[in-house]
Amino acid sequence: MNKALVWFRRDLRDFDHAALYHALKTSEQVYCAFIFDTEILDSLPSKTDRRVEFIWESVRELKAALQNKGGDLIVEHGKARELIPKIAIQLNIYAVFVNRDYEPNAIARDNDVATQLTQNNIAFHDFKDQVIFEKDEVLSLTNKPYSIFTPYKNAHLKKLNDFYLKPYPVDNYICHLAKIAPSDLMSLKAIGFKRTNLAEMLLPTGMSGGRKLFEDFENRMHHYQEARDFPAIKGVSYLSAHIRFGTVSIRLLARQARDRANTGSQVWLNELVWRDFYFQTLYHNPQIAAGKAFKHEFDNLAFPNNTVLFTAWCKGETGYPLVDAAMRQLNQTGFMHNRLRMVAASFLVKDLLIDWRWGERYFAEHLLDFDLSANNGGWQWAASTGCDAQPWFRIFNPVTQSEKFDPQGKFIRKYVPELGNCSDKEIHAPWQIPQVRQQSIGVVIGRDYPAPVVDHAIQRALALDLYKSCSQIKTKKTSADPKA
Repeated sequence: MNKALVWFRRDLRDFDHAALYHALKTSEQVYCAFIFDTEILDSLPSKTDRRVEFIWESVRELKAALQNKGGDLIVEHGKARELIPKIAIQLNIYAVFVNRDYEPNAIARDNDVATQLTQNNIAFHDFKDQVIFEKDEVLSLTNKPYSIFTPYKNAHLKKLNDFYLKPYPVDNYICHLAKIAPSDLMSLKAIGFKRTNLAEMLLPTGMSGGRKLFEDFENRMHHYQEARDFPAIKGVSYLSAHIRFGTVSIRLLARQARDRANTGSQVWLNELVWRDFYFQTLYHNPQIAAGKAFKHEFDNLAFPNNTVLFTAWCKGETGYPLVDAAMRQLNQTGFMHNRLRMVAASFLVKDLLIDWRWGERYFAEHLLDFDLSANNGGWQWAASTGCDAQPWFRIFNPVTQSEKFDPQGKFIRKYVPELGNCSDKEIHAPWQIPQVRQQSIGVVIGRDYPAPVVDHAIQRALALDLYKSCSQIKTKKTSADPKA
């Protein structure tokens, strides 16, 4: 019989799924598989990783859902590049179906798997699924990838229509799932990992979790524009981890945002377009995944890279309350509010004068929703080294950001409780509180909470000099170029 294998990766759902749909439609028996890939897992620095637990819980729900529909999910632990060809050969598969990945390591892995399958007369079919537009679908008038977001967004939205947002009707062909004896899922411990505080965070996992969060956000989407920048209020969607691991459909999200046609929904749709923009940037510029700056002139910025300052930033002990609250949120939950990602990143690079790659790596290790393209894009934006990044002379003032986006200090108080007795005005720059007042409220700077590790005004001037020197070097090279 005509047998196919669907290899699930960052698409942990059984609905509106491109690869699953095409496999079911064209095959008589469809097997499904997921691999806990040791080439990825073994590189993780901690065995209590929230992402692995989130994936495990989502795989468990996907497996149960497929069993309820008459099939099952084959789950293995090992090197995916070895196990997928092995499973395909054992099951006498004619083709393996996957949804495309755009990261350099994933592309190399898929090419390796495809080569092995071809050598055994097994086809390898890949499909667009995790983005709305991919690769070369949105190009400039000169057929080149955009490096500026606004013209990319305009072209993206102009092209966006019902065809690109149409769901894949998986259930129409679900009867073609291969009937196999259901098996139990290996435990989290069996793959070498431990439980985290994921359950305590009340973050629902799997397809049901994604659906629950989106249903909640639908009722708030119209307020997104005015609420999204304030970390103390419920303004964002909280769907980032679900989007990352594909427990929700990007087509459904974009369709709902487009069709609501209010200001809040359009601003949120723009965020989904940013996501596509960063995927395209990574695909066409794989060197940025290896630590290269998108703007080559900033590749070798001479950051001092003070390790003591970096440690203070990582721990949330810089003496700047909003920055510290942001970092403690990340360390305690694996999540950081998007506005705070910009604030924390700007502070690391342009106040502490530490290489953006250090921060990118720290976020990559701790973010539950870590996505290489978005993480790299965000860090290079903050560091002014990326495509359509903020100008290098734009430097966030951490106190001003705090006063503007957490005016009553509610978010700060949640993650920096030692400042709880400060007034709403005092909490943004507690080192300015008079000594007598510090004693009376029990917030002695240097004892109960750190003094600022740097002076923002001084560091701002140093950052400007650092970037200016690179900018001048570029100008000199351009002037000396006979083609200039």
